[in-house]
Amino acid sequence: MNDIYINPEFEVVRNDSRCIRCRVCERQCANEVHSFDADGKVMISDESKCVNCQRCVSLCPTHSLKIVKSDCRLKENANWQDQTIKEIYKQANSGGVLLSSMGNPNPLPVYWDKILINASQVTNPSIDPLREPMETKVFLGKKPSVIDRDCNGEIINNLTPQIELSMPVMFSAMSYGSISYNAHKSLALAAQKLGILYNTGEGGLHEDFYVYGDNTIVQVASGRFGVHEKYLMAGKAIEIKMGQGAKPGIGGHLPGAKIVGDVSKTRMIPEGSDAISPAPHHDIYSIEDLRQLVYSLKEATAYKKPVIVKVAAVHNIAAIASGIARSGADIIAIDGFRGGTGAAPTRIRDNVGIPIELALAAVDKRLRDEGIRNNVSLVVGGSIRSAADVVKAIALGADACYIATAAVLALGCHLCRTCQTGKCNWGIATQNPELVKRLNPEIGSQRLINLMTAWQHEIKELMGGMGINSIEALRGNRLMLRGVGLNEKELEILGISHAGQ
Repeated sequence: MNDIYINPEFEVVRNDSRCIRCRVCERQCANEVHSFDADGKVMISDESKCVNCQRCVSLCPTHSLKIVKSDCRLKENANWQDQTIKEIYKQANSGGVLLSSMGNPNPLPVYWDKILINASQVTNPSIDPLREPMETKVFLGKKPSVIDRDCNGEIINNLTPQIELSMPVMFSAMSYGSISYNAHKSLALAAQKLGILYNTGEGGLHEDFYVYGDNTIVQVASGRFGVHEKYLMAGKAIEIKMGQGAKPGIGGHLPGAKIVGDVSKTRMIPEGSDAISPAPHHDIYSIEDLRQLVYSLKEATAYKKPVIVKVAAVHNIAAIASGIARSGADIIAIDGFRGGTGAAPTRIRDNVGIPIELALAAVDKRLRDEGIRNNVSLVVGGSIRSAADVVKAIALGADACYIATAAVLALGCHLCRTCQTGKCNWGIATQNPELVKRLNPEIGSQRLINLMTAWQHEIKELMGGMGINSIEALRGNRLMLRGVGLNEKELEILGISHAGQ
């Protein structure tokens, strides 16, 4: 219900001299902002419902619309800001926990933007990626510390199952249910054509997508939604989700309104019932318990698939990762506090967890110091926004990166942060058939391919500028990074020098 104490956040500005009353805005808005007044023969707007998704602006044939942020604000001060006051009004009106989607929007430090990349010039010349070979292929999984040979001097292949990627980027976990069938298909198609992987999230795998199994990571979360033998065998790798960056320490929740049709069938739960993942796995309360699940999954898949353990970046992440590396897991995925989500309690999203940059550097150092870095590969996510972020992450010690928000932006997301309502006007975070069909999987997958192709070119150019010709030579090479505007403690944790040193 509307709260009389809260003014609309956005204003719909309509140029009546351009508006032809075609009512496209009315038909395209799932939030019912626009309507036609037949008596006055004018379009009217209920601005209290506007989320600034920009659908009406994009499709208006006469460009007569724009959405602007309202400058009508409550009286505020440094302690009681407009948003803080409005959140209290909302809870006083509803008595409920505030829910939010996408990542933490607060103005906390983004360390990627305070890290610069070094370049080679004379003593160590740069490399021209257009004329010289550059290797962006990576392999994820355990690596032997030594090379074993047989009596004839031939190398003995004692590698455990590996994930081969054409570039060090994968599409992160977004479950079927939180995003649409067409969004999932876009990710699957793109991953297959790019030679990378996408992650099912904790919603199981629609039977139509089993054909993309070689490019699929299947996830096992605390709710065990959609988990069965065929599902486990379908993927290239299995990921145990212990936590995620947007909501460390708590479980997941997909509203019953999204549990319809094939979503219900895929998750193996009744239609209309909320899909609630408990905070802990019912059978994991220690590293020893985690080890049991790791080996249970390996046993169930005949030791043919690497097992990933995904955790949120929290203050003791280095110790946690050390334990996971000894649990038998092949890959550790770490999700930073800016990671996106379809829905999370606002207080958790905005106040729990730590930046992925600091978590990654701490984990990589701890594993190296303990001599077990080769036991696992490291994959990191939580607001990886560009090829530069990928390169910086690898130089800090990552083997590859997960992206999710960047991927849905490529599909057309306008970051209106209302995924939890199921009214995504761009056909991504919705199960409404009329909205789902707005996203064409062929077009969506091509946009993802274009984005990743561009990033791959940029990764090669950045590596070439450093005089490095392979991802393997870049991994953990912190000498190629410099900090700007960071204090001594931050530089120490990151393991880099300040610019000018």
